[in-house]
Amino acid sequence: MKSKVETVEKNVVKLTIEEDAERFNESLKKAYQKTKGRFTVPGFRRGKAPMSLIEKYYGENVFFEEALNIICPEAYEAAIKEHGIIPVDTPELDIEQIGKDKNLIFTAKVTVKPEVKLGQYKGLDVEKEQVNITDEDVQKELEKIRDRNARLVTVEDRPVQQNDIVNIDFEGFIDGKPFDGGSAKGYTLVIGSNTFIPGFEEQLVGAALNQEVEVNVTFPEDYHNESLKGKQAVFKVRINEIKYKELPNLDDEFAQDISEFNTLEEYKADLRKKLEERAQQEAERKYENELVKKAVENAEVDIPEVMVERQINNILQRMDVALAYQGLNLKTYMEIMGIDEKKMRDDYRERALEEVKTELVLEKIAQTENIQATDEEVEKEIAEMAERYKQNPEDFKKHLQNDDIEYIKETIVRRKTIELLKQ
Repeated sequence: MKSKVETVEKNVVKLTIEEDAERFNESLKKAYQKTKGRFTVPGFRRGKAPMSLIEKYYGENVFFEEALNIICPEAYEAAIKEHGIIPVDTPELDIEQIGKDKNLIFTAKVTVKPEVKLGQYKGLDVEKEQVNITDEDVQKELEKIRDRNARLVTVEDRPVQQNDIVNIDFEGFIDGKPFDGGSAKGYTLVIGSNTFIPGFEEQLVGAALNQEVEVNVTFPEDYHNESLKGKQAVFKVRINEIKYKELPNLDDEFAQDISEFNTLEEYKADLRKKLEERAQQEAERKYENELVKKAVENAEVDIPEVMVERQINNILQRMDVALAYQGLNLKTYMEIMGIDEKKMRDDYRERALEEVKTELVLEKIAQTENIQATDEEVEKEIAEMAERYKQNPEDFKKHLQNDDIEYIKETIVRRKTIELLKQ
């Protein structure tokens, strides 16, 4: 095989690949063996006709397509390896010469990974946030825990008040007509949570159990559903149930009920310690993100559009998986938000561009500094993953594919690269 490469535009190269006639003829024979059962030739059972008769009956080029499927991927892989090319997209193939007993000549036009020109990435001036957990922070966290452990009490002898939890049926009308998504039965709403349209929750305050209330609201101009922006609506609401939270007393008994501690003071001391650990981790994460952000800003790279589009696909795929845990999917989410796929992709384009550039820059720093994942580090990472899944490391490892191992190596290299920036 012979090949040459030329740059045709920014981050796009064209490979011209030539395979000798003997190799192409071998591919034709393989194609015949693979596909001969598809052809019918008079006088022969299906799959038993000689190659020459099938070619005579169906045309000399009858096996060309299958032969190309056999020979081109191998030749292409060998050519990109020879020239040190890293493609980021599927190649666009064009056959320049083909024929029995002829050299096969084809071109492969492909987008390649862009060159990264690093700027300053050592000695970056980033200040780490100082952690200071106050008594007020501890008390706020304690109130959240207290709220989570509250008892719900059903109310029948008084109207709805602020912070009550109500169960309602509602139906919305615009110009006297119901609209899509404007009704529900058995909906649970916390009064004062501001989860509904502005003004909706406030108009339920004072309503009695089983009472039907008419609520008048105007949809905000920035409402996510285009067809409802700025529209005046009337909701007919029925109060099915009223509850309130009865908060437990903050005392030693409360501490004993929710923790392994005997006194409230011991529990608060442990809570402070955990808040400090959490704050330290968050400060460390922000510090690392700022370091990476500066290193990325200082670098220059012209990112191909195909890499951005692929990253948008990844973001939307991750989002689809996350939505599945809520019983939704991406299509339903877009319908609820009143947006189409183009708008969705446009919204995530900037984020995708930033993520691609970050990966490229960190990869370039790792190459420049010769940062690699050692076998010992990979084994340790696998052992820690196995422990998280409560499995034996050797059994866990047996289920890992090559791609999984590569991902583990990339994770280790990224972590070590960020550690270099910190040092």
